Amino acid sequence: MIKALIGAAAMAAVAYAVVPAEAAKVSAGCSGANLEKTESMIEGMADSDGKWMAQKEIAAAQDAMLNGKMGVCSMHLGKAMQAGAAK
Repeated sequence: MIKALIGAAAMAAVAYAVVPAEAAKVSAGCSGANLEKTESMIEGMADSDGKWMAQKEIAAAQDAMLNGKMGVCSMHLGKAMQAGAAK
């Protein structure tokens, strides 16, 4: 019984670690064109907490892209797009 619980917990931990990484790769490709498109969308937003959060995510995405961390860049770019869409 204990071995089954430990096995289930280990599988859940692996799934929890892998799924967000895969989602980040799929949600928004990290490219200059996508960054530019998202930035222009955010610039058109009214000043609000959502706009501030989206700008923060764009800056983090740019930093990650410059450091070659494309998965992290995609994650931040996706968050920026969600914040921009929420308006």
